[in-house]
Amino acid sequence: MENQQTSDKTAEKFTWTVKNFSKLSSKLYSENFFIGGHPWRIFMFPKGNNVDYLSIYLDAGDSANLPYGWSIFAKFKLSLINKVKSNMTKTKETEHEFNARENDWGFTAFIPLHEILDPSKGFIVDDTCIIEAEIFVTKREHENQVDQAAKTATVAPVSTQVNAVSDNPSPMEMSSTSLGELIDFRGLGKIEQAFVPLLEEVCSRHPSLIECQQKRSRRFIEWAFTALGRVLHFLKTKKVKDMNDVLFMHLQVLWEELETFKFDLTWLEPHVQSALGMKSYMERAAEVKKMKDNVAAREMEIKRLKAKMAAAEIDLEIAKRDLVKAEEGFEERDLDGELGYEA
Repeated sequence: MENQQTSDKTAEKFTWTVKNFSKLSSKLYSENFFIGGHPWRIFMFPKGNNVDYLSIYLDAGDSANLPYGWSIFAKFKLSLINKVKSNMTKTKETEHEFNARENDWGFTAFIPLHEILDPSKGFIVDDTCIIEAEIFVTKREHENQVDQAAKTATVAPVSTQVNAVSDNPSPMEMSSTSLGELIDFRGLGKIEQAFVPLLEEVCSRHPSLIECQQKRSRRFIEWAFTALGRVLHFLKTKKVKDMNDVLFMHLQVLWEELETFKFDLTWLEPHVQSALGMKSYMERAAEVKKMKDNVAAREMEIKRLKAKMAAAEIDLEIAKRDLVKAEEGFEERDLDGELGYEA
C-alpha cells in the first residue's frame, strides 16, 4: 500500500486483483484492509447490480462490530486499471459519510459491461482485472467523540444497519450533502425532505414514474426516487450564472445515474440536455467575451498610437520651423574642398 498520513488525515491506496473474471456471477468482496485505523473492503457485481454495467463500491468493513453511533467521512477514488494503456484507466471519485444506515457507497454504473469485456480495451488480461481504491479519510470532531466513547462503551452489533448490497443497488456517484431529514414518499420509501415536493409534482403529472417502480424492492425504489430528486433539485436550485465545469460534470453524472433506473424520462430529458447544452453556450459566450476584450484592447492601443502620432506630427512641424529659421542667411560651403592658404 502507498500511504500518506497526518494526525487527522490519511490517504492510502489498496489494490485488488480479481482473477477468473469470466467465471464470476454474483457479488464479490475483496479482503479487508485498514486505512485511517478503519477496516474497509471493496465489493463489486461483475454482471452488474441490476444494470448492464460493472458495479463497484467501497464498504465500511466489519460495520456490525463498530460502536453505536459510529460514522466516518471519506473521499475516495475507485479505479479499474487498464493493463494495456495506463492512461485509459477508468477512475471515478466521490465522497460519503459512512455510518450504520449507509455503510457502503460507490458506483452502480461504473463502466458498461460490453466495454470491460472487450479484449481490445485492455481492462481484462488473462481473465484478470485490477481494481484500486484510494481513500482519503478525514477525522471530524464528532468522529473523535465517537472514538473516545468507544473506548469505554460495550461494543454491540448495530441492529438497525442496512445490508445495502443484498439484491438492491447502492448509489452511483452522489453528493453526500444532506438536504434534510428523510420522510415517507407515498409509502414507497424514505426520501430526503427537500426532494419530496418536487417528486410529488412530477409524479402527479407523470404517473408512470411510480408505476414502473412498483415491482422493485423498497431499497431500489428509494435509490431511484432519490436519483430523480437529485436531478430535479439541481435544475430547480441552480442558475445559469452559477454553472461551471464542475457543476456541468456533476449534472452529467446525476443524469447518467438516473438513466440506469429505467424511468420514462422523455419529459425531463430536453430540460437536462438544454442545461448541459449551456456549457457550449457559456464556452462560446466566454470566447466571444474574450474576443470583445481583445478588440477593445486593440482599439485602446490604436487610440494611444494615434495620440502618439499626433504628438510626433506636432514635434515634426516645430522641427521644420526651427530648421527654416536656422537656414536663413546660412551659406552652404563645399565640405569636400580644401581649406587652403596663400603663400
